[in-house]
Amino acid sequence: MPQNTPDTIRLNKFIAQNGVASRRGADELVFAGRVTVNGQKADSPGVQVDPDRDEVAVDGKRVGAKAAPADITLMLHKPVETVTTAKDPQGRTTVLDLLPADIVDKRPFPVGRLDFYSEGLLLLTTDGDLCYRLTHPKYHLPKVYVVTVRGIVPPAAEAAMRKGMKLKDGVQLAPAKVLVKRPVAGTQQVEITLTQGINRQIRRMCEELGLTILRLKRVSQGPLELGSLKRGQWRELSARELADLKRAVGLA
Repeated sequence: MPQNTPDTIRLNKFIAQNGVASRRGADELVFAGRVTVNGQKADSPGVQVDPDRDEVAVDGKRVGAKAAPADITLMLHKPVETVTTAKDPQGRTTVLDLLPADIVDKRPFPVGRLDFYSEGLLLLTTDGDLCYRLTHPKYHLPKVYVVTVRGIVPPAAEAAMRKGMKLKDGVQLAPAKVLVKRPVAGTQQVEITLTQGINRQIRRMCEELGLTILRLKRVSQGPLELGSLKRGQWRELSARELADLKRAVGLA
């Protein structure tokens, strides 16, 4: 049984503080053999317990168990040259390196990926159900990217993306929504909306179409917009955003 230290209290007091019974009632529970500490039957109501370390149970039901921490879901503006992993064996900056220690301690994990040289909206969450839905093909949400290319986008390339390309390796792509903007200083921006989760899809499309990407930025995912969030900055989703996101993937 735990020893008496400054961090411990009497077992009957601990039980009473957690609203199970009065101190006298707690004594009776112990004497009746209904109380365990760390899985062992308590033999005295005066035994010392550490509320933060010891597991006390009455009739097999844990007393004073701390509630599980609330899940968090974050939006990060991932910068280029940052890897979408928790750790990197090459020592490169990861998306978790951009978060404060108290947030990292909650163990959020990235939802999907943005490649090393891409930037923009990236979600991180501690909610396993939400992450599963967001990465499952059945619930795939449209993602919008703003792509800056060198030169201009030929009409044939634009048509191929809209029709749905078949890549050289045999992967069939779904039709993409494409909005080509006015050329500026030898470059052109293309807004591309994807409805698939194919790895490095835009880069593979552009490579096969002979387009050189200068910048690739994800600006929205489902109901969420990156907005004015600056590179390297993050924020928690608002209650409304989180509700809209969950609704979009079929979670109540």
